Amino acid sequence: MSNRTLALVESAARHLVPTYRPRALVLDRGLGARVWDIEGRDYVDFSAGIAVSALGHGDPDLLAALHAQAQKLWHTSNAFLTEPPLRLAEELIAASGFASRVFFCNSGAEANEAAIKLARRFAARAGRGPERRVILSFEGSFHGRTLATVTATAQPKYQHGFEPLPGGFRYAPFNDVAGFDAAFGDDVAAVIVEPVQGEGGVVPAAPGFLAHLRARCDEMGALLIFDEIQTGVGRSGKLWAHQWDGVAPDVMTLAKGLGCGFPIGALLVADAAAQTLDFGSHGTTFGGNPLAAAVARAALRKLSAPELLDNVEAQAQALRDGLHALDEKHQVFAEVRGRGLMLGAVLRPEHSGRAAEVLDHAANAGLLLLQAGPDVLRLVPALNIGAEDVAEGLARLDAALAAWRT
Repeated sequence: MSNRTLALVESAARHLVPTYRPRALVLDRGLGARVWDIEGRDYVDFSAGIAVSALGHGDPDLLAALHAQAQKLWHTSNAFLTEPPLRLAEELIAASGFASRVFFCNSGAEANEAAIKLARRFAARAGRGPERRVILSFEGSFHGRTLATVTATAQPKYQHGFEPLPGGFRYAPFNDVAGFDAAFGDDVAAVIVEPVQGEGGVVPAAPGFLAHLRARCDEMGALLIFDEIQTGVGRSGKLWAHQWDGVAPDVMTLAKGLGCGFPIGALLVADAAAQTLDFGSHGTTFGGNPLAAAVARAALRKLSAPELLDNVEAQAQALRDGLHALDEKHQVFAEVRGRGLMLGAVLRPEHSGRAAEVLDHAANAGLLLLQAGPDVLRLVPALNIGAEDVAEGLARLDAALAAWRT
């Protein structure tokens, strides 16, 4: 480690609130599916900023969109209209296949917070009493870090120490129809679910599960909210992950890949609830920022392209095949699961709790990986990653596993 890197690592330890434990390297620039640190060392990026950099680093079309808008107007607030968010709203509605209105914000947590507020207000405006306010979510879910969204996140490790948590939330087991039915009462205003759980271990919804949620919500007059913050805009191999199940939501939340690294979130609402958040009921200072919207428009065009979605499927299969081959060689993975380029390699029971160790060895070998809990390696590379970078990343993972096993 150079003196410059050491000084920056020490500065981070002294000056940043210690909510993260970043690895002792300092990234400096990126291009495509590669990044370089300040010492000039290259890394294959299988993390993509936690599934955010969906078109990799330095995409020329995103840069052109950002530069063009930056020379015109950065910010006005929502007291005035600008064209980029209006055009983006039109394009998202058309691409969604279900929505009629959009609310823009800055992050996935904000989008889910807005969805929770919308669901409760929808119940109130429908004349349902204050007892009809429960938001039902699923064990293993992750919906954000605000007090409301961390409460919707049914993982105690994210909630510990922040009590008292807001009331009106309930949890059901994921992929368990009977367990869901037992938890789903007439006090439920909305059900929020990820089509593929991310932080919960990269676990896809079982066949028929989302359809069952849709049917029960229709039966009881509850809203169905799909949290597609990580799974949306092409990550699964379709533009929206719920398209694999042929089920449409009432509400969908987006962020991450929508801006490909520029912060943006969105709440998409079907017609039945589209007027719920009326004048003064919700707001944001920066949401719908013309810079973010301009970048997201360019991103959506590219992420919707059939050739991009075909590449997701092709490289996902290459990654699956490569991970299975590495397991045959190193005997480390119990399962590879997920959808598209959102994959989880689950460590065998004898390696339980050691995912972070693998990530350390991967970084040493020139590969950036993530984890989804203590037992799962999470691979979420850029959706336009090429075969050469996939092969090189797998080769570096091979070297990392060899070092880890010795």
